[in-house]
Amino acid sequence: MIPLKRTNMCQCGCQGKHTPALHITKISTLSPAGTSPAGCCSESAPLAASAGSCCTPKTAEHAHCSDDSGTESSPGEDDPSAPLPGNQQYSWRVEGMDCPACARKIENAVSGLKGVSHAKVLFATEKLVIDASHDISQNVLQAVTGAGFTLQSLDKSRNPPAQDESWLKEYLPLLALSALMLLSWILDSVNPQAGEIAFIATTLVGLWPVLRQAIRQTRAGSPFAIETLMSIAALGALFIGATAEAAMVLLLFMVGERLESFAASRARSGVKALMALIPDTAVRVTEGKTESVPVASLRPGDMIEIAAGGRLPADAVLHSAASFDESALTGESVPVERQPGEKVPAGSLCVDRLARLEVASAPGNSAIDRILQLIEEADERRAPIERFLDTFSRYYTPVIMLMSLLVIIIPPLAMGLSWDTWIYRGLTLLLIGCPCALVISTPAAITSGLAAATRQGALIKGGAALEQLALIETVALDKTGTLTEGKPEVTHVQVLNGASEGEVLSLAAAVEEGSHHPLAQAILARAREHNPLPITAQDRRALAGSGVEGVVSGRRIQVLAPVRVAPGVLSTDASTQIAGWESEGKTVVVVMQDAQAIGLVAMQDRLREDAVEALRDLQALGVSAVMLTGDNPRAAKTIADRLGIEFRAGLLPADKVSAVTALNAVKPVAMVGDGINDAPAMKAATIGIAMGSGTDVALETADAALTHNRLSGLAQMISLSRATRANIRQNITIALGLKAIFLVTTIMGLTGLWLAVLADSGATALVTANALRLLRNKSR
Repeated sequence: MIPLKRTNMCQCGCQGKHTPALHITKISTLSPAGTSPAGCCSESAPLAASAGSCCTPKTAEHAHCSDDSGTESSPGEDDPSAPLPGNQQYSWRVEGMDCPACARKIENAVSGLKGVSHAKVLFATEKLVIDASHDISQNVLQAVTGAGFTLQSLDKSRNPPAQDESWLKEYLPLLALSALMLLSWILDSVNPQAGEIAFIATTLVGLWPVLRQAIRQTRAGSPFAIETLMSIAALGALFIGATAEAAMVLLLFMVGERLESFAASRARSGVKALMALIPDTAVRVTEGKTESVPVASLRPGDMIEIAAGGRLPADAVLHSAASFDESALTGESVPVERQPGEKVPAGSLCVDRLARLEVASAPGNSAIDRILQLIEEADERRAPIERFLDTFSRYYTPVIMLMSLLVIIIPPLAMGLSWDTWIYRGLTLLLIGCPCALVISTPAAITSGLAAATRQGALIKGGAALEQLALIETVALDKTGTLTEGKPEVTHVQVLNGASEGEVLSLAAAVEEGSHHPLAQAILARAREHNPLPITAQDRRALAGSGVEGVVSGRRIQVLAPVRVAPGVLSTDASTQIAGWESEGKTVVVVMQDAQAIGLVAMQDRLREDAVEALRDLQALGVSAVMLTGDNPRAAKTIADRLGIEFRAGLLPADKVSAVTALNAVKPVAMVGDGINDAPAMKAATIGIAMGSGTDVALETADAALTHNRLSGLAQMISLSRATRANIRQNITIALGLKAIFLVTTIMGLTGLWLAVLADSGATALVTANALRLLRNKSR
């Protein structure tokens, strides 16, 4: 599974010593290799046992001479979740949020606390993250509780057990108010005077929890919350004698709240299903004995057993062949037959037999954890239109309140009209101006779009990336590992100047040892067939854009691309042989010993099975494609002709950046690659897309990734992003259109209080239901 955005975390050994509600997760900053991350576990800092383990960042491997040679970029340099210097990052789970507006209320409540430099609520995963100079758990608990929400530990085992009557508590106010409303109507039909008193009592009963929440929100720094608008409207309606409508306003508001809660739960259902993929316990094998242990206690190197029908608790390396259903992570519905030595991602379902595996991921750093981190980062990378609407709504509500006040006072004062009539219309306008539907219109669509993409095996890092994908008109693709399978094989070895084939391969393998580049792996595999005992090279290093070199027994050995060999070194026959192989689509490297060519090695990769179909699907969407490769022009032309696309060959990493920049100046470009050398070009493009089998640097630089490693996902990803963009426009039109219509009807006296609340709740329900349609977006 792909390692998207590593976040180093620590683990605590508190063994339940801390108060559950105050038990927190502290996430440390990245530290130099070989040292512990800053702020590792200590008694002075309570940490969640499920958070993870201390780890050090990996170093990027060296680049190769053809497609994967070039510069490196620093992983995580744009990571929005990294704590500020001098601070620690603390996390909790928050319950009770119905929409993104609730998340803003909690942020306002916590941001003002002393010692907090930054606070962020991740609505999709119900998580509160703060940067603070010291542990202020108690203050955060009071602030969040005071704002009307519940704070919980991320470690479920440390939270108080759930109460059976929680459902009843949630719906009791609504049921009680509905019963009182029905009783009031019955009394009103029998005795209007008694009915009036009953409606007043019903209004006061329904108003109490709403008014209390409005006061809490005002104290927490959110004076223009929906609860405030409802409280003002209900009190105003009582003042002018519209008692029945005052009670109806509160009843409809509670119904709308429950609808929003249901919609939010549906929107987060994909995230919750993802979390549920990790079991609570695992079977660990120690010295031949099995024992059931908490998943949080597993460490890399531990041996575990998974029975048929069980889910993998961590990323692990298989010790015996077995089939796994990985559809929850990759979108691939057919079980995959895994062989010994292959890595299987956490959450995969063992389908046919008992399997024994070795744990490969630390707690908090499995494939599932990395996907959840990506979803959380999506909240940080909000789409531009979402950020605009969020800012707009902060000014919109006060403006609506001012307009409502003017509607109440101007007609009676300026024209001598009835106070009761215009107070009623002003209060109706106040309710119509509620921004809930507008605020939720964009994040609901984006959350649904991201969830649908994940189901299809594509991970998109936030709303901004999702919005940019919809604009893409050109796709630039790397060759090796992207358009091809990235598993070349040595087809020919030509010896020169008296060397033997075994010597050429052994020396080439010596300097390629340790590289994960596909061409290097092909040479190493062929060399092991001739000499199972590898030769050791010293001073190995990458030659950017050229190849690799090292020293073997005092001799300087280089493996170079033919174009990087000095003029005159290669004979005419050797040059002719190279040209012939390259015209057949093969990649050739020259093995040099002390500046003398001793051999030629030809390798050939195969096109991905879905490459032609994927490019055809892109063309159907009106998206053109171009291949950018560091390989030789003749080999590149052979591949490009088979695919029917343009190409640029012989490119160094800087050349790829220049090519992408030039294309981007004409049309929005997506760069698709898998190697270290593709990372700079991904940054230069409108959006970068990494193949799931790519290097860490490419995956961390990219804005999106194809976890199933299939090119066919490109067209699906772009199509889904366009559908999401259209959905956002529809939602905004619904939200603003309904408000505009009811604004006019209110001024004309055609809309009442109860209809205003119904319109607001209805608009919220409509935009949410429209957004949830994206979850039904299926891949072909």
